[in-house]
Amino acid sequence: MSEFFKIDPRLEKLAEQAEALCAEPFERVEAIRAYNEEKVLRAFLDNRVSEIHLNGSTGYGYGDLGRETLDAVYAEAFGAEDALVRHSFVSGTHALSVALFGVLRMGDTIVSVTGKPYDTLEEVVGLRGKGNGSLRDFGVDYRELGLTPAGEIDFGAVPDAVRGAKVVYLQRSRGYSLRPSIGVETIGRLVETVRRVNPEAVIMVDNCYGEFVEKREPTQTGADLVIGSLIKNPGGGIAQTGGYIAGRRDLVEQCSYRLTCVGMGKEVGCTLNQNRPMYMGFFWAPGVVANAVKTSIFAACLFERLGFPVYPRYEETRTDIIAALKLGDAERLVAFCQGIQSGSPVDAFVSPEPWDMPGYDSKVIMAAGAFTGGASIELSADAPLKEPYAVWLQGGLTYQTGKTGVLLAAQSMAEKGLLNL
Repeated sequence: MSEFFKIDPRLEKLAEQAEALCAEPFERVEAIRAYNEEKVLRAFLDNRVSEIHLNGSTGYGYGDLGRETLDAVYAEAFGAEDALVRHSFVSGTHALSVALFGVLRMGDTIVSVTGKPYDTLEEVVGLRGKGNGSLRDFGVDYRELGLTPAGEIDFGAVPDAVRGAKVVYLQRSRGYSLRPSIGVETIGRLVETVRRVNPEAVIMVDNCYGEFVEKREPTQTGADLVIGSLIKNPGGGIAQTGGYIAGRRDLVEQCSYRLTCVGMGKEVGCTLNQNRPMYMGFFWAPGVVANAVKTSIFAACLFERLGFPVYPRYEETRTDIIAALKLGDAERLVAFCQGIQSGSPVDAFVSPEPWDMPGYDSKVIMAAGAFTGGASIELSADAPLKEPYAVWLQGGLTYQTGKTGVLLAAQSMAEKGLLNL
């Protein structure tokens, strides 16, 4: 029994049983952690990272060795030709937008082969809004291929869907859906399928929540570009902001022209005081990601034993850090998120409430008592208050505190009479 938190003994008993069931999945996670920690260390050594690289620059940022070497470290670890790692990316959606606008031109077509993209990208591609500077406003056509009834890529329909496309876009994580996340092996199969009918297509992967969950990254199976956020997996809970784009050198250069300006690209952009946390965060990232995956596995096992549908199930192979827990109604969603908040190291004393968050089409409740605002590699949970009334849980800097947060979420539901024990 916990000495520091009031948890119903029946919940604690269920937690013990859940941890015992999770032993084998945890072993798999630890093996991946060890592999990726060595891979990242090798990238640091090969690129001769030194104290000088941890210092920042000001002004235009010309000749910033720290910035240039960090790009090289990311590129090597991800098996890419080049990378663009910058604190000036304000979010994963911003990095994705830069990549799309950097590569696409008037008359081009982008095809999403994983159905509708994440909510915040809908306005970027032109699914919502008009005259706001979306890709559609600039003459880029957007199409999407629906998933199979099982929530998987429809490989039979991919060849026809991608013919003539400039960009074939794939969202690796589930977003606000209950579909499976997309593993690296599946991405490799998609690359082969696309190359047979459209060898010139740029295969772009939204890699958010997926970095270091497996031993390989999508670029190591043929994807042309991968994009993500530093306040998710690769920032290791230490990077304070930022994002990255990695992949083919020519495409990364095009993206850099969109981030800064044509002709300057990667050669400018001061790093201020952000180099040290970005380097350190990347170094810690494989271990932190492993803690987040273990927290996710534990949550899935516990809530399945409490009678709720969970996606994925605890014993399934993980390809991102997220667990979706289908709780059934808005009251349970709110109670769960308030419990997560109560176990957070920052702002545990506040109680989250649903609100009209920009970029979403329904009220959303978010729990995130994090050292870095919005950092979803730290334990957090969010849920749109609409069908299927599921909460998406992610993060956990350490497994023990992640586990405690999950138990406090269940305790919050139990105290409100929303849980059968």
